[in-house]
Amino acid sequence: MPIIGYLWFINMEKDYLSALLRSSNTVFTFKELSLIWNETDIKLTKKRVYRYTKMGKLYPIRKGIYAKDKNYDKMELANKIFTPAYISLETVMSREGIVFQHYDRIFVISYLSREISCDGQTYVFRRMKSKILTNTLNIEQKENCYTASKERAFLDTIYLNKNYHFDNLSSINWDICFEMLPIYNNKAMAKRLNSYYKTNLNA
Repeated sequence: MPIIGYLWFINMEKDYLSALLRSSNTVFTFKELSLIWNETDIKLTKKRVYRYTKMGKLYPIRKGIYAKDKNYDKMELANKIFTPAYISLETVMSREGIVFQHYDRIFVISYLSREISCDGQTYVFRRMKSKILTNTLNIEQKENCYTASKERAFLDTIYLNKNYHFDNLSSINWDICFEMLPIYNNKAMAKRLNSYYKTNLNA
């Protein structure tokens, strides 16, 4: 390769790597890498990904998903294994003190039910109907991660479970819960919500 062509190639490689470093993402799907590099040729993207993984510039997590390094955000990965998806259920409720048990698994709402172990972490996906899944009410986006509010996580839980024991519902905003109820369009769930509400009032 002529010296000018070699220098051009080296500078282009630096630009591609700089684009990754500038990104706030810690995890990238193959499609996201193509967009970041503004690359429409799938074969070229595949070659670049292969080269960077061999060089240690990209860390392969699972097929089609990569990270800058091993210190990636596992919550961000949970959002990208299956999409659309958002963090919910016990992961949110444990953090918010609604349930007291600590969970090592990460619980995710998506379009299918599946339990996956990936890179030493277990992800539990629970299926939700498309109309509920794609409704973003009380789902927050923070640091490249979609996460349910505590009220949304609570409602997801009683939608998916006929009987569930909650340790502490004192922080729940019941007005928000009743406002969100129509999203689920489920009479049995509405009865469960009313029961939890009345029990909490009398506690």
